Amino acid sequence: MSVQKSVLRDKALQSRDAIELLADKWRIAILHLLRAGPLRTHQLQGALQEVSPKMLTQTLRGMERDGLLHRTAFRVAPARVEYELSSLGLSLIEPLQRLCHWAQAHITERDAARARFDLAAQRGRAKFRGTKKANDCTGKTQTGGD
Repeated sequence: MSVQKSVLRDKALQSRDAIELLADKWRIAILHLLRAGPLRTHQLQGALQEVSPKMLTQTLRGMERDGLLHRTAFRVAPARVEYELSSLGLSLIEPLQRLCHWAQAHITERDAARARFDLAAQRGRAKFRGTKKANDCTGKTQTGGD
């Protein structure tokens, strides 16, 4: 492998690692919730009502495994567990805020690009419907449709 390909591959893998760290649907929301301080499981669940308890638990465990947060289990009855951001998790807050600000600043451009793409895709499908295409391996044709 050439040096240039190796450097490109390393950059691609670094990007993939960063994305995988945050790719889970609920991780970014959990990071934002915990930036103010530790929260108990039921507090996180109440703030993220769309996520099932099982998925929340899996996400929190994954984040703990990745070093993004700390889990503290208190030996009291009833059981009490708190989650708080680790220094690694805290270090993600600023880049996430920059990304959110970037997304807000470019929302109009994004929406316009999506509208252009969707319109072009609709026109492409409309053109395709009027063409003839092979039906099967026999070579017979039919008027196209989806």
